[in-house]
Amino acid sequence: MTLASPKGAAAMAAFPRSLSSMAVSLGGLALFLIIASAVLVSYPIGTTFHTYFYGIDNSNKMVLTATQGGLSSSESRQDVNTDVTTVNSPSGFNSESSSGVNSFADVADKNKNLQSELKLNVSTSDTIHDKEEKARSNSIISTDLENPLPSNSGRVGKGLDDSNQTTTTQTKPTISPVIGSETKNTADDSGCDLFHGSWFYDPLGPTYTNNTCPIITQMQNCQGNGRPDKEYENWRWKPFQCDLPRFDAKKFLELMRGKTLAFIGDSVARNQMESMLCLLWQVEAPKNRGNRKMQRYYFRSTSTMIVRIWSSWLVHQTSEKIDFAPDGVTKLHLDAPDEGFMEFIPGFDVIVLSSGHWFAKQSVYVLNKEIVGGQLWWPKNSPPMKVNNVEAFGISVETILTSLVTHPNYTGLTIVRSFSPDHYEGGAWNTGGSCTGKVKPLAAGELVENGFTDIMHKKQVTGYDRAIKKRTNKSKLKLMDITEAFSYRHDGHPGPYRSPDPNKITKRGPDGRPPPQDCLHWCMPGPVDIWNELVLEIIQREIGDNKSSFS
Repeated sequence: MTLASPKGAAAMAAFPRSLSSMAVSLGGLALFLIIASAVLVSYPIGTTFHTYFYGIDNSNKMVLTATQGGLSSSESRQDVNTDVTTVNSPSGFNSESSSGVNSFADVADKNKNLQSELKLNVSTSDTIHDKEEKARSNSIISTDLENPLPSNSGRVGKGLDDSNQTTTTQTKPTISPVIGSETKNTADDSGCDLFHGSWFYDPLGPTYTNNTCPIITQMQNCQGNGRPDKEYENWRWKPFQCDLPRFDAKKFLELMRGKTLAFIGDSVARNQMESMLCLLWQVEAPKNRGNRKMQRYYFRSTSTMIVRIWSSWLVHQTSEKIDFAPDGVTKLHLDAPDEGFMEFIPGFDVIVLSSGHWFAKQSVYVLNKEIVGGQLWWPKNSPPMKVNNVEAFGISVETILTSLVTHPNYTGLTIVRSFSPDHYEGGAWNTGGSCTGKVKPLAAGELVENGFTDIMHKKQVTGYDRAIKKRTNKSKLKLMDITEAFSYRHDGHPGPYRSPDPNKITKRGPDGRPPPQDCLHWCMPGPVDIWNELVLEIIQREIGDNKSSFS
């Protein structure tokens, strides 16, 4: 007879197996915790999380250098010529490579969509600043005058010293942030504003020297004229949101293949045109095909033509008697463009305009065949003036730009380079104004006020705004607003080094009077080269492949 086992006995038989299973589980859990702890110690989970979302592995110890406005990326440089000037550089500059605030070096390929949406905020630290480049800051001034154009400065200096001086510092920080006024046409689809940023010191220097470019006008050849400092050549412009690439001559010529770029305007236009030629000369020597009406330089490799046409006011001018204005005095017809270059407009693909400074010279203003004003000329007992020189400039800008954007046979790109600031301090060009002894850009808070520059810029922008609303053709109109940024570059003019005379006076006399000097034009190499980096970027955006050069 079989006896049935009671239920309690079955439960007792199963209990030992449960204890065994629990022991194995606890042992496995303990082993897992030991292994996991070891992994966390050797490779923190925070690093994995940061790498996944930002594509940056902190274990690689990537260093981002942050300063006010950001330093430029330590990108590889091309076409940098060895300096062969006879004047030795005083700097002896050494620097460490550093990345810009907005650059993400060593970024992983994965999760690129996330990277474009997330920004890495980097704060300035003493440790980072300790690694910044060290150097001396020795610069002086240089200027270039084709004609000594006057300027009604009306400046107020803020603790600035005109005497020659050498400033020694331990670092070369990013300085002179430009974050002020609203600017037209400054950002592309990536949101990068070209004209608000800061100046930073680039130890690599310019891509050409005064000895590697034969086209420099002697008055802008500051090193050739004996300027003892060189570091004014090394300061470059960095927009806040991106890096402005160094000028790439081969890229420019390829973008302009079969095309013509014309610089039209005053002697500052000539200054910029020569800068462009010097930058291009480093890869190809052009053929001079100029004539009496225009300078023309032809680059055979890409059939690119660089043109320069002189037009001091950009509007029609005559000298014959009109009403009570006698023969010999220049009359500006503010409502008519200068026919001297308008006949060539259909053949230009890109036009860079420069004007403004000649409105400080003697002239009579004519509007609708009526004399409405004058500069440095207005007879006694004449009717009250209706238009002064500043207002005349604004009208002229609207006139010439309207003529371009309504021209039936012009489809090119017009770049309006805004009013170029001068730096005559303590007076105008002919009343003791000076920029002697300026060796580096102004820092934030040191900007010298110039009411004339400010109002001329405002009138120019107003004329631009009015003209662009009248456009009827397929041409493009862009404002290259350099005025505020270059107000910081009082060091970039020739100053007293406008002459090759070895016996020229370069310092103030015993009575404090400054020597003759040019504080309007720009040394070459020098800040003016940045204008052509901006021109290249604008061309890239407007007539290139529509992709910005920025990283």
